Amino acid sequence: MVKMTKSKTFQAYLPTCHRTYSCVHCRAHLANHDELISKSFQGSQGRAYLFNSVVNVGCGPAEERVLLTGLHAVADIYCENCKTTLGWKYEHAFESSQKYKEGKFIIELAHMIKDNGWE
Repeated sequence: MVKMTKSKTFQAYLPTCHRTYSCVHCRAHLANHDELISKSFQGSQGRAYLFNSVVNVGCGPAEERVLLTGLHAVADIYCENCKTTLGWKYEHAFESSQKYKEGKFIIELAHMIKDNGWE
């Protein structure tokens, strides 16, 4: 008897010629290095990066949270493949100086690994 197993397929594969970030737990692609905005963020589990766009990520419901930079409406994001919570998406910033974060994504370093072409 042959047991068939369902292989995991990712929704999106980023080009292998670009430096990318992947989920440390399942290696699903998460972001292209060109989408990195800042490395100066703090997540709940340590350092985090701010990205303009991400792939293979699901989004939970938005909720208001008081973060280091004030009140924001954020939604937790998770890896679509392994369902690990990775960080959050900024849905709304209540302070004008923080509006640039709206629609952007935080991924904590504890949940991602560098892939493809890092020297």
